[in-house]
Amino acid sequence: QVQLVESGGGLVQAGGSLRLSCAASGRTFVGYAMGWFRQAPGKEREFVGAIRWSAGSIYYADSVKGRFTFSRDNAGNTAYLQMNSLKPEDTAVYYCATGPRATMGPRVARNYDYWGQGTQVTVSS
Repeated sequence: QVQLVESGGGLVQAGGSLRLSCAASGRTFVGYAMGWFRQAPGKEREFVGAIRWSAGSIYYADSVKGRFTFSRDNAGNTAYLQMNSLKPEDTAVYYCATGPRATMGPRVARNYDYWGQGTQVTVSS
């Protein structure tokens, strides 16, 4: 069993930056994929980015490419999402997720077995 805890959300003005963290306990991300998803009110959960942890392959949604950046710690139990040039449309609850099946399809939410509780990101115009 894996437990995930996100942190780092908050309120920021458009053009600002935030860094989200996702800490895993129970096991590390090694051998799994780790992904970030977000869900705005009234909208479906959407893919933001993911990493196949062992391979180091990183994927981004087109909407965040060039603005958001993945990083990770060497211990394999914490991932970060640096979000720059934030826009009001980035406002959402951000979730981190992981699981072994996600390595086969890291962009698809249903492939993830473990989810964090989410952290709110609000970008004001």
